[in-house]
Amino acid sequence: MVAVPESHTGWTFITSHARVLASIADNPNVRIRDIAARCRLTERAVARIISDLEQDGYLSHTRDGRTNIYRIEPDKVLRHPAEAGLSVASLLSLLVQDETERIGQPAAQ
Repeated sequence: MVAVPESHTGWTFITSHARVLASIADNPNVRIRDIAARCRLTERAVARIISDLEQDGYLSHTRDGRTNIYRIEPDKVLRHPAEAGLSVASLLSLLVQDETERIGQPAAQ
């Protein structure tokens, strides 16, 4: 698991729903516990957010034994009228970092 940043107070630019979606995009097999730690949310809040995303068709999951495998719908458009026409994929392209960038190692050539 990636190191969890220190907690933050005050407002932020990114919603909890976007953070959870980005965590899932990084690892479709991620556990709710790990999403919660990474996003600084409770496990219950993450489960509620995942339910919201699934209910509106942005996310689905299948079970593989005891593991959930999530699937994001990249072509689904964002909900707010100000982002009309922008897809989930365009949002995630801004939020999801290549693993080599996140851990500060040079990319393989």
